[in-house]
Amino acid sequence: MTPPRLVVQTREIDHVEDLLPFTSPSHPTAWIRRGDGMVGYGTAFAFTRTGTEAYASLAEGWKQLSAAAEVDDPLGLPGTGLIAFGALAFDARSQRDSVLSVPGVVVGRRGRRSWVTTITPSHVGESDGAHARAEGAMEPVGTPYGPHWSGTLGPGEQSPAGYMAAVQAGLDAIAAGEVGKVVLARDLRGSVPVGSDLRRLARALASDYPDTWVFAVDGLIGASPETLVTVHGGTVTARVLAGTTPRGADADADTAASSALATSSKDTDEHEFAVQSVLASLRPHTRALVASDAPFTLKLPNVWHLATDVEGELHGAASALDLVSALHPTAAVAGTPTDAAVELIHRIEPFDRGRYAGPVGWIDAHGDGEWAIALRCAQFDAAEGPGEPIAATAYAGAGIVAGSDPETELIETRVKFRPIVDALA
Repeated sequence: MTPPRLVVQTREIDHVEDLLPFTSPSHPTAWIRRGDGMVGYGTAFAFTRTGTEAYASLAEGWKQLSAAAEVDDPLGLPGTGLIAFGALAFDARSQRDSVLSVPGVVVGRRGRRSWVTTITPSHVGESDGAHARAEGAMEPVGTPYGPHWSGTLGPGEQSPAGYMAAVQAGLDAIAAGEVGKVVLARDLRGSVPVGSDLRRLARALASDYPDTWVFAVDGLIGASPETLVTVHGGTVTARVLAGTTPRGADADADTAASSALATSSKDTDEHEFAVQSVLASLRPHTRALVASDAPFTLKLPNVWHLATDVEGELHGAASALDLVSALHPTAAVAGTPTDAAVELIHRIEPFDRGRYAGPVGWIDAHGDGEWAIALRCAQFDAAEGPGEPIAATAYAGAGIVAGSDPETELIETRVKFRPIVDALA
């Protein structure tokens, strides 16, 4: 299918305090961190792909769409002009589509500057569009939040006992030399009431976890602490997270937990696997690539993570989507060696991960963008019949290396489920 020629216009507007009222209550599209980011409404065009060539096909399709677009963007800020939001499947064998969606309207903010972008196929006249374009300011209209609601999550296809057995199977594979590390996940399944305003879930996550990337793309909603890759003006950055421990119950216990994580050989080895995976994937596309000598401990409301920041200069014409394709899956969400770890996950896990642990983010017409790993998230699927609740599936995982304890890894997944479980409640 030949992409249409899109007509894109960005204009600055009065400051927007809360972005979420400007996206759909039932199908929100959002990318927010510390209040800044973008939300989308409607669809001007969308790519959906499955299979082994999905990522490459999306990257090529986006280049063609961007090259043909007519863009009027006097602001030139990250997120202005033509953009698309994406949520990509973890495994090429997944039944879930990888999607790249261009909204009809985007509302965004960076600091004290806010804007609205309208995106319209060139064959659609102004009188036909839901949002007319006009020279000068274009004030978007938000919709109030719907009533409060709560959802429920219960056992999924992988029970707690089944997960501990899966961890032991992973340890057996490590002992046999099949892999050095494997990341194994489990699921929780449930529902939310029909007609629920899903923006409230994103709002709760943004409030409780402001330092994460809060995202909503095609029913996938979550709050990820892990940047996969950011590309802006020729600079490439990434943040690697691997190695986790729960926060302490008081200040002393919390300090002890952070110190224990930083000195744990099991966790530092796991972290080093992940860092080297990212560096090896980025080197062909960058120059002057550097990473900190030792990880730091990153504090989130519910856990400590070991973290390393990576930065380099883009070499060549690779876009953010090209780098996403090169990086995914990292050792942080799959294991090492990557191909063997993905095969082991496919063999051990009793469910399709869908987009969990896959890339989620946005890309603009220049190829710049921000992408995270879809963690601390749930997939929401519309009810099949009228009046039926919306199905919800949440995921959490843990990195398994030699010395891992099945019960400890199960507890780690419980801690990682907390953000989405608490927000649903």
